[in-house]
Amino acid sequence: MRQVGKTTLMRQLHDVFEGRKLWFDLDNPLDQMAFENADYNAIYRQLANMAGLTKSEKLLVCIDEIQNLPEITLIIKYLIDHYRVKFIVTGSSNYYLRNLFPESLSGRKFLYILPVLNYREFLFFNNKISENELSQNIKVALKPRTKREIILTGETYGEYLEFGGFPEVVTTTNRVTKKQILKNIFASFFEKDIKVFTELKNVRELRDLILLLATRNGNILDITKLSSTLEVNRLKIYNYLEFLEGIFFLRLIPKYSKSIDRRVAGGKKVYFSDTGLLNLVANVTEGQLLETAVANQIAHYGEISFYNKRNKAEIDFILNKEIAFEVKQKALHTDYKKLEKLSREIGLKKYFLVSNSFTDIDITVYPWFL
Repeated sequence: MRQVGKTTLMRQLHDVFEGRKLWFDLDNPLDQMAFENADYNAIYRQLANMAGLTKSEKLLVCIDEIQNLPEITLIIKYLIDHYRVKFIVTGSSNYYLRNLFPESLSGRKFLYILPVLNYREFLFFNNKISENELSQNIKVALKPRTKREIILTGETYGEYLEFGGFPEVVTTTNRVTKKQILKNIFASFFEKDIKVFTELKNVRELRDLILLLATRNGNILDITKLSSTLEVNRLKIYNYLEFLEGIFFLRLIPKYSKSIDRRVAGGKKVYFSDTGLLNLVANVTEGQLLETAVANQIAHYGEISFYNKRNKAEIDFILNKEIAFEVKQKALHTDYKKLEKLSREIGLKKYFLVSNSFTDIDITVYPWFL
């Protein structure tokens, strides 16, 4: 997504590379000119000259915002095939990048997704935990905690829920400025990403859809109802959703099923990818914010789905078809019994309540440890 730190991360990789290197920002038309020659060999000679390259040396080329010049992918393939060049590229749209590169680069291209900061990264950016404490697996996340650990680590979780995990928002202390940064991020989405989405003719339609989705955050989508409310055909709604998911603005979670056909056919639940953005565009409840944060946090550990039993009973999330999670503002014993019953019905042996309030239920997980 935009503003999650892709350029900063690539700059760090660029700076530690020991050898000849070049940097291009394709938001800048002048940088695009370096790749506009129809002769790809001439492009390489120009790059080699710019870097002061000798024949025996390798060249690293870093390219920011690659979606602004889609045809560059053919040039990249050619230079990889014929010269000693390594590329690191960034883009804000999986909607385009997943199909942008030629299939002949299969096995030689690697895609890394950089999400907004999770809560552990939020704590690190605020000097609350060490770098060594950043990485963990799901087993560590679910282990029992002392009351002292719960209090110390969870004291700023409310701030994380309210403002989300964009790095600039996290590192800004003033609350008014935090909100202004979030507004700017939302505006840049319309100013930049939508320009790339050339099929979009009516920006207002997409804006209105986002506002509707915000109020439905955490619910199963009814495409027919969305289509009727917006007076837009169903196919266009599906296209908009694919686009919003492709630029990491939101995530769509499928229904749990051991049958692939049913997973594809069933309705999906929608969650914004950042609680700060969700808070910006809609008046949502604390429960919706908590559930959204948990969805995004456990998605780091694998594939998530939800279980719905004929609209009468539900499990919020199932991770990798193995572990069930039910999210509650305040966890009660009755919640645990319902979760236990449903989990056993579908053959899940691991199930946990997630709550940000203190409880004496042994199987409760506090969301800030996920």
